[in-house]
Amino acid sequence: MKKSALLILPVMFFFGCASHPMDPSISMTPPKYVEEMPSREKETLNNPGSLFTNGDNLFSDTKAKQVNDVVTVVITEQITQSSQASKKLNEANTDNGGLFDASISGSGYFGGKELKMGKTGLSVNMPSMNSSRSFQGSGTQQRNEKFQTTISARIVKILANGNYYIYGTREIFVDGQKQIIKISGVIRPEDISPDNTIDSKYIADAKIAYESEGDLKRYTEQNWLAKFWSAIAPW
Repeated sequence: MKKSALLILPVMFFFGCASHPMDPSISMTPPKYVEEMPSREKETLNNPGSLFTNGDNLFSDTKAKQVNDVVTVVITEQITQSSQASKKLNEANTDNGGLFDASISGSGYFGGKELKMGKTGLSVNMPSMNSSRSFQGSGTQQRNEKFQTTISARIVKILANGNYYIYGTREIFVDGQKQIIKISGVIRPEDISPDNTIDSKYIADAKIAYESEGDLKRYTEQNWLAKFWSAIAPW
């Protein structure tokens, strides 16, 4: 029994080290809406042998117009920013000083005799003090980012005014690295091109997310302890 346990432990250790709990993975399970949607019943050909069957014709509209229809989004986002700031402060203080006198002197009579008291106490000639302080700072920031890609999204909801709310995701798993792109927003049917594409600039309340998972992100990003310490550090 002990020998079996000794043999099992190295095997478990080997398989445990084969994969890291933070390693990215991708699931090929269909989305929930695909599983919930019933299969389409088999259609019979209306005109066997014809080039245009099942109601298709040269003038049919191929643009997305129903819930779960797919529309292709062309993402072309470019951010260009340039800002410049400067600040200059000057401060000067002058104190001429003066005489600080806390001494006393005088005379009095005691037993018919005059008693004189010389000057006593504290008398200080305060020195003059001058101070000045200046600060000057400037900064320049320039930013130029460009993100281009194409992603397909589906119509999730048709609003009362006829606009569409769309949502789409794309996951790419290559050589242990995972890239995830997500997009959502509201579009107008008339902004969809005849080839069933729409530019991202026509999406209202657009949300575009691009993130990656894997070793590259793990080794180029601060860990949770470093982030926590940066948040609470007073300097």
